[in-house]
Amino acid sequence: MRPDALNARTDELRDLLREKFGLSARTLEAQIGKAGRLLPRKVRRDARLVAEAQARLQNPRLARMVDVAAAEAAQARVRDFLSDIDPAERRKTRLIGVLAVIAFNVLVVAALLIAILRWRGIV
Repeated sequence: MRPDALNARTDELRDLLREKFGLSARTLEAQIGKAGRLLPRKVRRDARLVAEAQARLQNPRLARMVDVAAAEAAQARVRDFLSDIDPAERRKTRLIGVLAVIAFNVLVVAALLIAILRWRGIV
């Protein structure tokens, strides 16, 4: 595999990470680091494998050490995972989660207030 082909594929992964998670960094490795737990462990491992292969292909001697088939398969798995993510759905789910926590806290405070008022004999 030529470095140009892998660079184009890693650029595709970088664009997907930017589009789906809003992550921007200078390199794929930095984006993966920023993604952290947003990516499952296996996907993170595959993305790091692609980033490492890209770095090794820049050096002619190290390029011989790259397992091209494994790098291509890893890139495909990462691309498939990122393609399935819907940013709008992620935002909606996060908003619903925050609202649920707020509603629960309001209910707990209201229950405590009623319990205190009953204990004091006001209600």
